[in-house]
Parts: sequence; C-alpha cells; structure tokens
Amino acid sequence: MSRLRDWRSGQTGQGLEVLTCAREQMNHERSAAICTLTGLLRRFDLGADARHTLTRAQIAGVARWRERAGDRIGEATARAEAVRLARRVTDLDAQLQTNLAAIEDLVGAVAPELLGLFGVGPVSAAVIISAWSRPGRIRSEAGFAALSGVSPVAASSGKTVRYRLNRGGDRRLNAALYRIVMTRARGDQATREYVERRTRQGRTRTEIWRCLKRYVARSIWRLLNRAHPVCADEPARVVAAA
Repeated sequence: MSRLRDWRSGQTGQGLEVLTCAREQMNHERSAAICTLTGLLRRFDLGADARHTLTRAQIAGVARWRERAGDRIGEATARAEAVRLARRVTDLDAQLQTNLAAIEDLVGAVAPELLGLFGVGPVSAAVIISAWSRPGRIRSEAGFAALSGVSPVAASSGKTVRYRLNRGGDRRLNAALYRIVMTRARGDQATREYVERRTRQGRTRTEIWRCLKRYVARSIWRLLNRAHPVCADEPARVVAAA
C-alpha cells in the first residue's frame, strides 16, 4: 500500500529518476575508465592484448595483477594504474547490477505492464515512469507526445506537406523511446514491415523513426492510463497539481 501511495504522489517517479541519473553517471564513468585503461595497455607492454575492445574477462584479469619485482619505475607505475582502473571498472559493474535490481524492483511493483511491451526494458520503463510521474498529471496522449519530444512539427512549404523532428521535450524520455523503436526495428516483424512500406513511399529514415516514436508514446500513455486511472475521490487534487 505504501508503494501505491508513493506512486500516486509522484514519489516513485522521483526515486526512479534518481536511480536512472545515477546509472547514467556510472555508465559514463565506466566508459571513461575503460578508454583510459585501453590507452594505457596500448602505450605500455604490460602483458595484456588491447588491440581490440577489452572484454570483461581481460579487465577482471588486470584487476587481479600483483606487483612484480624488477619492473622499471615507468612500467611499475603504469601497471599499478592499470590495476586501479580495472578494479574501478569491476566495482562499477557491481554497482550497476545493484542499481538495475533496484530499478527492476520499483518498476515491477508499480507498473509491471510496461515490461510486457516489446522492447521496453527496466531502464526505459523507469525513465517513462519518472516522466509520466503519476495518474492525472498528463491528461492527453498529445501532451505526453509533446513532453517526450515526438509530436510532429509542421515544416510544409508550398505544395509539399511534411513534418520535422521536435527538438524539445524531455530528451531522456525521447532517448528511451528511440531505444524501444530501435529494438523493435531489429526484432519485431510488424515494425520491420512498417519501415519497409514507408521507405518505399519515399520517407526518410528520420521521418520513419519520428512516426514510430509517436506511435510508441501513444500506446504507452494509453496503457498507463488504463492500468492506473485517477482515483474517483481525488481527481480535483491530482489535476490541480498537474
């Protein structure tokens, strides 16, 4: 019952926003550490093959390195730094797993229906919930599309009728919709057929992605509003807070 109260007051969305922002920061730090480690291993011959992208097994192996007697100062320093970076990456991997488990727990408790949609993972669902916030906050699917930056913007000229991308809205939410569309374009037959049909009609790939993101935004808004309607005894309070 406490989770439901947090959901309707927007607390769950705030919690998921904190978790997803922390995840983005950890991913950024992890990528930077791997890039630095790769450069270090390519600069110094420390016994690890870094000609290609480092694997998890290679990083874990570097993290287990011990000091070696007889190394010159430069090599010993580079080796110690490589160990520090590798251990930082492994620590971040563990933290990201903990973060993902917390996200899955919250999403599964308040909006498990999102995870049933093709291409929607826990992280994308968390971004959607934090933007949607609570029942009644966004009162139309057009409003949700505008919030996510997928509402069409007229760019017609003369006899040419066309629409361009909307550069506004919540860009994190827009990126989540993009990930969903890309996953569907790879694994969903209906989406692939739609892309092929629109391509034959002369639409560009950018225009097709915009249409698909608009469709996903519409289906998500309708799903959330069916599953979580505004309580009959509090519509005025919820709408007033929107």
